[in-house]
Amino acid sequence: QVQLVESGGGLVQAGGSLRLSCLASERTFSWFIMGWFRQAPGKEREFVARINSSGGVTRYADSVKGRFTISRDNAKNTVFLQMSSLKPEDTAVYYCAAVHLGSIRGRTGVAPSDYDYWGQGTQVTVSS
Repeated sequence: QVQLVESGGGLVQAGGSLRLSCLASERTFSWFIMGWFRQAPGKEREFVARINSSGGVTRYADSVKGRFTISRDNAKNTVFLQMSSLKPEDTAVYYCAAVHLGSIRGRTGVAPSDYDYWGQGTQVTVSS
């Protein structure tokens, strides 16, 4: 069972930056594809970004492209989400998710159902 723990959320003014971190308990972390999702009140959970197991391939939602950067440090079992030029509409609970490389076949990695493990979430609030 993989445990994921997010941190780094908080309150920030529009235009500001935050860096989210997600620490994984799994020592074979480098075999997992990692994703970030977010969920605003009353809305469905939506894809934000994903990164492949080695960190060489990334994908972003159009709404965050050019503002957010996903990265990972496999030696530290951690995936990051650097968020810049934040907007009030970025306000949400941000979730880290993981799926083993062996289970990704047939999945795009942009749907919540593509992932098998989830963190508890961290709140990001952007004030106008």
